[in-house]
Amino acid sequence: MASRADKLGRMVSLVKLQLRLSEWQLAQLRQQERSLQDEQEWLVGALNDGRPPAGSSSESIARRLNRTSVGARAVKEQASLQLDQVRRESRRVKQLEEVAKAALADKLRDAEKRSLEEMTGTSLTVQAWTPQPANRNKT
Repeated sequence: MASRADKLGRMVSLVKLQLRLSEWQLAQLRQQERSLQDEQEWLVGALNDGRPPAGSSSESIARRLNRTSVGARAVKEQASLQLDQVRRESRRVKQLEEVAKAALADKLRDAEKRSLEEMTGTSLTVQAWTPQPANRNKT
């Protein structure tokens, strides 16, 4: 029973690490999405200004805006999928924590039972398997 509780504890730790990695990846995708949105805003502003930056034409800015928009949609889709994964992993962590908590409680109960058996000098399992002496007071 102790081994099971220990294994479950390690599993919880690993799944928590996976969750943290997924959350970090989601944060990176959201940052990338914000950057692309900022770039889109700047490009729209440059097109609306009527005077493109030096070395750029309105056609090149429009092409760049199109690429940026396509990239932003792709990143948004990835972020949505990553958010779903984070939610799944979060549920899994909670479920595993509950199972690990129950296994740890079993482990502690078993340890307490063994301790009580040692203190009283009897073992309930030994008593159950030991034949009881016949009653000598039969008349």
